[in-house]
Amino acid sequence: MVLQGEGPVLLTLHTGGVAHVRLNRAESANGLNIELLKALHEVLMQIHGDGRVRAVLITGAGKNFCAGGDVHTFLSKGEQLPDYIRVATSYLQLVASLLIRMNPPVVSAVQGFAAGGGGMGLVCSSDFVIAGESSRFLAGATRVAMVPDAGVSVTLTQLVGLRKATEILMLNPVITAPEAKAMGLVTRVVPDAGLENEAWALARQLAEGAPAALANTKRLLWSGIGQGVEAAMPEENSTQALLSGMADAREGLAAVIEKRAPRFTGR
Repeated sequence: MVLQGEGPVLLTLHTGGVAHVRLNRAESANGLNIELLKALHEVLMQIHGDGRVRAVLITGAGKNFCAGGDVHTFLSKGEQLPDYIRVATSYLQLVASLLIRMNPPVVSAVQGFAAGGGGMGLVCSSDFVIAGESSRFLAGATRVAMVPDAGVSVTLTQLVGLRKATEILMLNPVITAPEAKAMGLVTRVVPDAGLENEAWALARQLAEGAPAALANTKRLLWSGIGQGVEAAMPEENSTQALLSGMADAREGLAAVIEKRAPRFTGR
């Protein structure tokens, strides 16, 4: 079902509950301007309020996933650039927060470049990242005398560690897909030709899982950043007790005993 069929961001809801979000500025390597960021925020808000969605897949049209901020637009603003950046960054922060806070797990499929606060921000705010073997990653903010945004200064550090994050953000190396996998920036690296199929297979697998269990596991993982292990345990305990009273938990237990695939309903 096509929910947003034109514009800089497309949205389709597929049978089984996978929402496909497609960045649609291929001519600009899906560079982020305010128009795209506003559209992306609106699409993600639509997903956030749609109980039919059980997994989200983000892709980019054309040769690149996302080249970051639209540098041509930025440069054209001249002395008005701070005002433009202030608005663009606000929308980017909202987008990153929505990806982290929404219940459905988020899968990003990366081809070509994922760069800048936009590309790296989307990657670091996703729950799973499938990368084509020829894809590349670049922070790039300090290269244009700016700083990382979209929460990357925190999320990237959690993913790859402080020393490696410092190197990535200050020296701006171009990171290959195998290097990204080795350091924990991406989940899997697959042949370029198989990227779409692999990403869809993962999204569908997640959509077949127990929605409340996955949503609460995601919440615990993200909220646990910067928190001590013991501080997280009471929240884990109360959430576990809540989920164990749901029909999906009983269905999951029965499926294990009966050696069959579970049929989760979200109740």
